[in-house]
Amino acid sequence: MAVGGETSEPEAAVELEAVVAEWQDKYLRLQAEFDNYRKRTLREKMDLVQTGGRDVLLAMLPVRDDVQRALAAMEKSDDVEALRSGVLLISQKFTEALRQKGVTEIEVKDKDFDAEYCEAVARFAAGEEKKGKVIDVVQTGYMLGERVLRFAKVVVGE
Repeated sequence: MAVGGETSEPEAAVELEAVVAEWQDKYLRLQAEFDNYRKRTLREKMDLVQTGGRDVLLAMLPVRDDVQRALAAMEKSDDVEALRSGVLLISQKFTEALRQKGVTEIEVKDKDFDAEYCEAVARFAAGEEKKGKVIDVVQTGYMLGERVLRFAKVVVGE
């Protein structure tokens, strides 16, 4: 019986070593897989940032071309109305390019002051009916989707 007990103990040790080696292998593979995943996602994030910026810049280039043409036209023409309408068209084109990229203006004038969207730069005595309301917008605020891109700078009534 002692002989049978001696053979099972080394077999158990060999079996245990095999299980430990298998788990070590799985652990090392998992660690390598995670490291590859981390590096890949980091590369993808960097590519996304670069591509996102590229898309915006490509959308802005036609607007810049229009501004260049308007500047050239200003040097040759004295027709103020034609120049004004040209600049208005450029402004509309620029606003549309921003809208296509998800940028919208924050409408705050004559509404209650909301610190989530506005930054008060001044207070102005405006009577009881205008108290706490936005009286004037000094700098327009913008949203990018559902997030504030730039807060509106406003004058608030007291």
